[in-house]
Amino acid sequence: MAKHAAEASPFKFVAIAAARAAYDKKGEEILLLNVRTTSGVADYMLLVSVTSPAHLEALESEIEDTLAKSGVELRHRDGSHSGLWRVLDFGGLLVHLMHAEARSFYALDKLYHDAPKQRWQTKAA
Repeated sequence: MAKHAAEASPFKFVAIAAARAAYDKKGEEILLLNVRTTSGVADYMLLVSVTSPAHLEALESEIEDTLAKSGVELRHRDGSHSGLWRVLDFGGLLVHLMHAEARSFYALDKLYHDAPKQRWQTKAA
């Protein structure tokens, strides 16, 4: 029993805050996965579709600012020169911001199909 409580990830609330920030900036097809048992890199993975390079930049900024206000700093960013895909590493949370074409091509949704989906509900819900 105590073991189950100890297994709870402190990144759950960070991941939910990031999903809500993506929603606030009109991110599309937001999918939050608990990849703790399938990934040695992170506890949660957030996949968000973007519609343009400007949309990608806006989402990236919103998520980074939202998490920074909670004391969670970005550890690494990859894809800074790409308008199609950006990866933000917050430690136990990886955020993939992807244009729909890149998301379809790389199919991370399918790669992690066994990972449980994490409910994140919008604040209004």
